[in-house]
Amino acid sequence: MQNNIEEDLKLFNKLANDFLKEEKLKPLSNYIKPQDLYDKIDLTLDDNPAIDNDFKKTLHQLILSTPKSSSKYFFNQLFGGRHSKAILGDLLAVLLNNSMATYKISGPQVGVEKEIIKKVCDIIGYNNKPGGTFPTGGSMSNFMSLIIARDNKNKEIINNGFKDNFIAYTSENAHYSMAKSASFSGLGKENVRYIKCNEYGQMDFKLLESQIKNDLNNNLTPFYINATAGTTVLCAFDNIEEISKVSKKYNLWLHVDGAFGGSVIFTKKYKSLVKGVEKSDSFCFNAHKTLGTPLSTSILVVNDVKCLEKSFSNKASYLYQTHDDDYNLGQMSFECGRRNNALKLWTMWKSIGTIGISKIINHEFDLADFAREYVIGNENYKLYSFEKSLSICFNYKNYDPIDLCSKLYEKNKIMVGFGYFNKQCFIRLVTINGENSKQDILNFFKALEEFVEENKDLIKKTNKL
Repeated sequence: MQNNIEEDLKLFNKLANDFLKEEKLKPLSNYIKPQDLYDKIDLTLDDNPAIDNDFKKTLHQLILSTPKSSSKYFFNQLFGGRHSKAILGDLLAVLLNNSMATYKISGPQVGVEKEIIKKVCDIIGYNNKPGGTFPTGGSMSNFMSLIIARDNKNKEIINNGFKDNFIAYTSENAHYSMAKSASFSGLGKENVRYIKCNEYGQMDFKLLESQIKNDLNNNLTPFYINATAGTTVLCAFDNIEEISKVSKKYNLWLHVDGAFGGSVIFTKKYKSLVKGVEKSDSFCFNAHKTLGTPLSTSILVVNDVKCLEKSFSNKASYLYQTHDDDYNLGQMSFECGRRNNALKLWTMWKSIGTIGISKIINHEFDLADFAREYVIGNENYKLYSFEKSLSICFNYKNYDPIDLCSKLYEKNKIMVGFGYFNKQCFIRLVTINGENSKQDILNFFKALEEFVEENKDLIKKTNKL
């Protein structure tokens, strides 16, 4: 097979059209057991090239067998939906294949990224000399914020490493990347304090201050607080306003992890959920979680761009061959050969405006309200989550949520996951597909209820709803 971009783009269009048609008729792909994967699809790599027709056949089979994460029946993870203008931008980014390290090799694509960063900083209210970057995901955004906070606390750490017992603070319900970041940064997992949450899943800011005082009394060095805007399970929003008072009092870096719920900055109706975010030192959100952009689209902004430069700039004459450092974005990012993830958000934002983005977020919250009302209004359900959340956590009758979720997936009915809060396990429905309607939510519950009725003797039960 020859390298022929025109022909391969035609093949792509055919595969894409076949996939989209299949998705409408069959929202879920047939489940393949892991042990059967290599028997079902020819994934082998051989010395000789595949025959053209066999290659196309295998690609077709591979595409149609992959979980359809943007379908109407996908409620499993914190991403979903598919905004066409964002896909256009991502496809163009692939075609252009620019690295975002320098202006010399990315040109106007630097302006695309800088414009988004500027607008986000304006929206959240950063008024120092803000800046930002596009890390590879929310975990990398959180990691970078920890590094920046570390270096801001002690500039000698960059060269000499940790000397003091630095301590970081986060919610017990924070994203699991916090522990990984502590490990990678040299801080150490044991130097992370996980603060207990209130009954709504929010970090208890009074316990936070008490823990900081205790660590200071033990001659330790607090330096970083991670607040969460939309916890992974409950989509709970920490009280940033109160936490910011604590961070200011003790001169600690305040990062707001808004990977899940941070996009509420775009809507007047729900922006109050992150009240006080302008008082943070850094903030991140993932457009691929709620806005329908393809993975991954993570944005990290800081109130003082010099902090980014201090932690991540490094001289390299073979790379930085112009003096436009403000436009050499590799001086402000962890990665060097970073792809242009900004373009897909820019094409969407440009085409629908900030008002259009706001409408997406408001619609997703409306769907969440609708789903929550359905659960509350049905005696066979029990609700475990709260208002102003994109997560609807519930159990149905007395069926085991883990077993029910597994069987729904294996039988190609619905893709939905489970979670825990206060030692209670439940099904977690997330409404972050902006293309869904209220009817799609009703279809979800109908599919669940019909499946249980048809398979009630096969699903495990618990002693309580």
